[in-house]
Amino acid sequence: MRILIVHNEYSAPSGEEHALRAIAGLLEENGHQVSWFLRSSADIKGTKAKSLAFFSGIHSPGAVKALRRFLQEHAVDVALVQNLYPLLSPSILPVFRQADIPVVMRCPNYRLFCPIGLHLYRGKICERCLNGREYWCLLRNCENNLSKSAGYALRNATARISRRIVDNVGIFVVLSEFQRQRFIAGGILPERLAVVPNVAPSATNGRSDDLGSMVSFVGRVSPEKGIADFLDTAARLPNIPFAVAGGYEQMPGLAQKSSANVRWMGFLTGKDLEAFYRESRLLVFPGRCFEGFPNVITGAMALGKPIIASRLGGVSEIVEHEKTGLLFEPGNISDLTASIKRLYTDPVLCARLGQAGRKKAETDYSRNAVYERWREVLGRALDAKPL
Repeated sequence: MRILIVHNEYSAPSGEEHALRAIAGLLEENGHQVSWFLRSSADIKGTKAKSLAFFSGIHSPGAVKALRRFLQEHAVDVALVQNLYPLLSPSILPVFRQADIPVVMRCPNYRLFCPIGLHLYRGKICERCLNGREYWCLLRNCENNLSKSAGYALRNATARISRRIVDNVGIFVVLSEFQRQRFIAGGILPERLAVVPNVAPSATNGRSDDLGSMVSFVGRVSPEKGIADFLDTAARLPNIPFAVAGGYEQMPGLAQKSSANVRWMGFLTGKDLEAFYRESRLLVFPGRCFEGFPNVITGAMALGKPIIASRLGGVSEIVEHEKTGLLFEPGNISDLTASIKRLYTDPVLCARLGQAGRKKAETDYSRNAVYERWREVLGRALDAKPL
């Protein structure tokens, strides 16, 4: 099968993009031919470029023209679309319909219904933009930048009213059953939805049976990831070592304000990140927003590390309470503190939960299991009648 992956890269690498690259590799190793149609937000530099991006998120004639030319020169059976904003826009989707190429859209976030994709406002779940009320993104200035908030609201409203997404995408791929139910509530028909989780990372040096010593946080250091809750908990447990692996450019000065028992490792990838997991006793995922499918969780699970995560969104489908980890109420520092103290001081419980998590990662999120789901979805897209 010849698959074209269409994506507007973010200005900085993200877990969503690592997952998309992993999917491409998975498809290629199973004999499919993968090509790319990419744009990058890192190219948006200067006032003029930002002004043009405001409008290209609504309609991008340049991207439409480039895509038509690409399809004339390359044979494509199925298009796999992820992020369209701001340099591609939904205006490219009718081009696939005109070329009789089915479209599968992977939705790692909630951007179809929430302009910023997080359903979050000032650290709390927000759903005001649902049901055609995207203007709340501007009224609340969700991006802390009126121009950006206006652009996000306008492009979402335009996509909804024009139906360029819902009328030109055959199958929407979400990452959890929770997300699937959210999309159904948002108006997407159940038969047009499929659940495909991410592939769990494979350990390059085999399993890890070391207990580890650190309570770890891995990911982007930003408010929606619950980093403040993690640090507040560290301050309450000064005799336990905590560590953060992730870039913290978005929150400068945070490292200096944290308690003395917190180590800041910066952004880690590959073998360095794997070594960090191995040195950890447990991973804390204190997210404040509806997550898609956090790769950091399955990365730790694959190495036999138990997880403590906020009971929010689809995370509870990955982290099963008292089976592969512990769940706590989002934002409840006392609950999180008690969970960390309980798990950290009980090596037997750590090992039992970690082993169960590793088994789940090796079965439910294995390369074979996830590929079979993608094979079924892409086959459905090819066989489906035009919308």
